[in-house]
Amino acid sequence: MRRVIALLLVQSLVLPLAIAQQQTPPETRPRRTQPAWTPPSATTPIISSPTLTTLTGPEPRIRVALTTDARSAVISTTGHLMNASGGGTTLLALDTSRVRVDPRLLSPRASTEDGGFRVLVGGAATRDEAEENEKEIQKITGEDAHAAYDTETKTWGMFVGGKLSREEAEELRARLETAGIDATVERQEPRPIAQKPEPANNSPVRLTARPALPSREVVASSGAGRIFSSSAPVAFASDDEKNAPVRFNDRPYRGRIEVFTNLRGNLTVVNELGLEDYVKGVVANELSPGGYPAIEAQKAQAIAARTYALKNRGQFMSQGFDILPTTRSQVYRGLTSENALSTKAVDETRGVIATYQGEPINALYTSTCGGRTEHSENIFNDAIPYLRGRECAAEGVTFDRFVIKTTREPAELRNDDNVPLARDISLLLTQNFSTLHERVTDSWLAADATVSEVRNWLANVARVARQTTPATGDDVNRPPGFATALSAAVFGESKASTLLNNADADYLLAVKDGAEVPAQHRADVAMLLRDGYLTVYPDATLRPRAPLSRARVLHAISRILEGRNLLQLQKANARPTSDGQLILRSSKGKDQPIRVNPDAFLFRHLGERPYAVSSVALVGGEPVTYHLAANGQIDFLEVKPAPNGAAADRFSPFANWTRGLSVAQVQARLSRAARGIGQIVDLRVVSRGSSHRVTDLEIIGTNGTAHVRGGRIRSALGLREQLFVIDREYDESGRVTQFIFIGRGWGHGVGMCQVGAYGLAKQGWTTEQILKAYYSGIELTRMY
Repeated sequence: MRRVIALLLVQSLVLPLAIAQQQTPPETRPRRTQPAWTPPSATTPIISSPTLTTLTGPEPRIRVALTTDARSAVISTTGHLMNASGGGTTLLALDTSRVRVDPRLLSPRASTEDGGFRVLVGGAATRDEAEENEKEIQKITGEDAHAAYDTETKTWGMFVGGKLSREEAEELRARLETAGIDATVERQEPRPIAQKPEPANNSPVRLTARPALPSREVVASSGAGRIFSSSAPVAFASDDEKNAPVRFNDRPYRGRIEVFTNLRGNLTVVNELGLEDYVKGVVANELSPGGYPAIEAQKAQAIAARTYALKNRGQFMSQGFDILPTTRSQVYRGLTSENALSTKAVDETRGVIATYQGEPINALYTSTCGGRTEHSENIFNDAIPYLRGRECAAEGVTFDRFVIKTTREPAELRNDDNVPLARDISLLLTQNFSTLHERVTDSWLAADATVSEVRNWLANVARVARQTTPATGDDVNRPPGFATALSAAVFGESKASTLLNNADADYLLAVKDGAEVPAQHRADVAMLLRDGYLTVYPDATLRPRAPLSRARVLHAISRILEGRNLLQLQKANARPTSDGQLILRSSKGKDQPIRVNPDAFLFRHLGERPYAVSSVALVGGEPVTYHLAANGQIDFLEVKPAPNGAAADRFSPFANWTRGLSVAQVQARLSRAARGIGQIVDLRVVSRGSSHRVTDLEIIGTNGTAHVRGGRIRSALGLREQLFVIDREYDESGRVTQFIFIGRGWGHGVGMCQVGAYGLAKQGWTTEQILKAYYSGIELTRMY
């Protein structure tokens, strides 16, 4: 114990925590590395890639702030807990494997004349909405939030946190904006804003600054009582990091855990570890290996995460750490979040970073770019040469590996009404219907169906439906006789005569010549009309005495068999592959490789109509309908376009989205930007960037206009992205009541598209190709 106390006394002299407050102006762009990066000396490249430069140097270590607002911290291990304070190689064993660390009051800190800073969040039209937002903000930040009413804009907002330094306020604002919440920093001075006014008394109340926080030290204790205390940082490690890593609040982490008090009097808990171990805890959280299991995409994410960490190391130096574990920096969740595939990606790219003109790039990345990335200056103000807007697709690469072809020639139909008949006849041919022509023509379809043809087709219907072939008369090719025979072939009896009475039949046959249908057939004809299997002519007649055309007979047969699920059609979604093999995912989420017959019937939907084609391209995500032949291969395949298109990020659930906001909601969210312009009456897109993202949004009010520009548009409106168009709903007087934002993507849209990287990897792209597609003019460099 004396050795521990002696060491801590040395620490208190050598390692005092001196955190200065930076008085820098607020920024809307990501912060970048403060210290300059000095590359190690160059050596000869040692790996096969001709574009990879290799440097020699040690692996950097990085300090990740696991929390900056803890009231207490529990540090433990399943092995032996060691005091690692001082940063040296000497570890002092503690007599416990579990320690609780708390801040303790020493003496009040002298208050300054500066009133400090606070963070203000707007965006609520009512008090109830503000209080809901208050709970959400407290959950996101861990800070106290207090609803407040702005007497000028007549909207509700809230103050988050208390008396903060400018740096602390800026960090809190950044956390809020990362979560999609627009926030501003202002000097904490009393102003006439009423805090939570009661309905009966809306008189303004001045907000008072809270007292200055006292200075503190950390106190470490166990179940046996107090172990030691220190005003300097205290670090903990395990004597067996591999098998018994150190834990913070029972979550294991590689490396060491350091604890110290911060300016708010709470605990900052820092995980100090090697850069490679840090990246292992990032990649699995930034690009889920379970959702996006492509090794080349995982490797691209590893290089981007490593480069970003190196470039931004020291960003929060004055607060005692390098980087945050949230989307403000990169999502890091420690050892338990690691995954075998993402760890493999980190190991295979060990030490590799992206550089531009010899310097590490600020490797920004976005979840889902919506098909295009954006120039950096349109979102973050600064034009960065390697952060240029790019198309998120395999430019210049064909989809031959995903193209399915057939040797069967499509039907040559010129009559628009007959186009759907090609599908009907193809389905019947998969059921081995005889006397059908494979390549039908308009004239053949328009001709009257003969009695022998209809009898033959009805016999096939009965076979498919597992019924007895119905007895038919010579009128089987006319609507009344055909309706009764078709019903018997499908159902085995006259279903309609049981379920429809005379009044029902008369009601459904209320067409010009409906009265001409004989009594014994009326119910059958009425039911087939009701269910859409029989159709009337353009002049709203049935023509019950005239023979049916082949087109009408075959269409009715195909529709009723499909409607009764007797054609054994299956539905699935196409999945992309890199080897040209068709993969179909069932409704149960199971992927199955499947072959297609060389002479399969192929159809592709354009709009709502299926068209016979000789080839069809698949990019993944297409809804398909198919039929399996006796050999287990597909003999009929119908493809609808993938709802998310062909962009590389189409696999994201946020590739397309829609969000509706009432005028009141927009007014509340844009309250600070729209100050002084009265009630909002409309929004107008003034300009768009290279990717068509909104870069200047004009707010039109009853008393004037205002603008929101750049990356603040997304956070101000609380939308996933600013790649959107605006639709509107109006009331009876023509005033806008709701804005409908129809958009694509999720994130800021600059740099590498994470889901797009996965899409390119699925198309066979390498890690280097992926990174150079999103970061213009870069090179890959191995640091160590």
